[in-house]
Amino acid sequence: MQSENKLGVMPISKLIWNMSLPIIASMLVQALYNIVDSVFVSRVSEQALTAVSLAFPAQNLMIGLATGTAVGVNALMGRALGAGLRQRADKVANNGVFLALVGFVLSAILGATCSDLFFRSQTQIEDIIRMGSDYLRIVTIGSLGMFCQIMYERLLQGTGRSLLSMYTQGLGAIINIILDPIFIFALNMGVAGAAIATVIGQLCGCTLAIWFNHKKNTDITLSIKGFRPDFRLIGEIYAIGLPSVIMVAIGSVMTFLMNKILITYHTAHETAATAFGAYFKLNSFIFMPVFGLNNGVVPIVAYNYGAQNRRRMVETIKRGALYASCIMVLGTVLFWVIPGPLLKIFDASETLLSVGIPALRIISLSFCMAGACIALGSSFQALGKSVYSMITSIVRQLVFLIPIAYVLARYGASVGNSDLVWWSYPIAEVFSLTLTLCFFRHVYKTTIAPLPEGRE
Repeated sequence: MQSENKLGVMPISKLIWNMSLPIIASMLVQALYNIVDSVFVSRVSEQALTAVSLAFPAQNLMIGLATGTAVGVNALMGRALGAGLRQRADKVANNGVFLALVGFVLSAILGATCSDLFFRSQTQIEDIIRMGSDYLRIVTIGSLGMFCQIMYERLLQGTGRSLLSMYTQGLGAIINIILDPIFIFALNMGVAGAAIATVIGQLCGCTLAIWFNHKKNTDITLSIKGFRPDFRLIGEIYAIGLPSVIMVAIGSVMTFLMNKILITYHTAHETAATAFGAYFKLNSFIFMPVFGLNNGVVPIVAYNYGAQNRRRMVETIKRGALYASCIMVLGTVLFWVIPGPLLKIFDASETLLSVGIPALRIISLSFCMAGACIALGSSFQALGKSVYSMITSIVRQLVFLIPIAYVLARYGASVGNSDLVWWSYPIAEVFSLTLTLCFFRHVYKTTIAPLPEGRE
């Protein structure tokens, strides 16, 4: 039975790209429509773009809860399928859908009650608070499509049907892009229109993902008949996925604190936060392919771990790290060569350009190190060692990045060089890579090396 699944028999290089390319394509489409959102919003005003940028930490936390849960589901399901345990795989998948619904309820409640408070903690500019609160309320209260789309797409990916997840992402993105100008400009809804377009796109993508799983995914059976939450299994899911959720949460806290540092100490204040937000939109075109590669690698490693095949696991990890590094080198080159044209996508003012160009160039020096960390982190996820990625993320962002950024921002303000704050990224990434390599060495010795070599 195992030999019939491509995860166990297809040549590794071909398998990685077979699994990853559809995910990469869908993630690039996702990055594209996020940027398109911001491009349309920037035409409303720079304050509108700032509002969406300041909403990013909260929005990212919501997405992180969805993706982290899906990581745990994907890894457990991959192991079950690799070991030939069909009933367990079904149980994992059904509990995953249940957790997606729980995540939606929690996000909707927090978004409805805390959006205004969230923005007032960052800025005192009333227009930004008003637009940002409207945007955040809509995307959180309407997050059912996002939570379910991510979960159902990961179920497709975890069973080797990555191509179908590309179609669901593409549908959602296309609908979002079409509706953005209609809601923002034709109906004069501004930032709220961008949020509504996003929600509708996610619901459409979700609907298609559900249909694919019920009609095309023969490796698992999804059914609400007789379903009861298995809290022991949910505990196993979050033993793997919770570190990923915490990693994203830490990233959101980092972004929130960085925005506070920039608004307080950078000479450009809110414009510096806008530049930081523009960087996150642009870097998604570099990081999304690497994350897509990572998502393709995880089920391969998980399956072959379940099948006790060390040779295929090691080869997958090696090639994944190599391909991720190549993508990141390309990203660094782009951010150094054409930072101005990239920022002008957002109708950047001269002030925004003067802040954003050095930011893109300096931060991009950390890309290659970040790519290696992400690639090696895929093995942690697949083997149930996601806590190592979590520890690395906490150390990188809260122990090093934010304190270093705070010191450099204050020092930069005193000497008249606000660009010093951006060097916090490459400095922090050095420590992150060092720690990741130490953790990987430990995982290899204790978990990977003892396995049978297996066959090609």
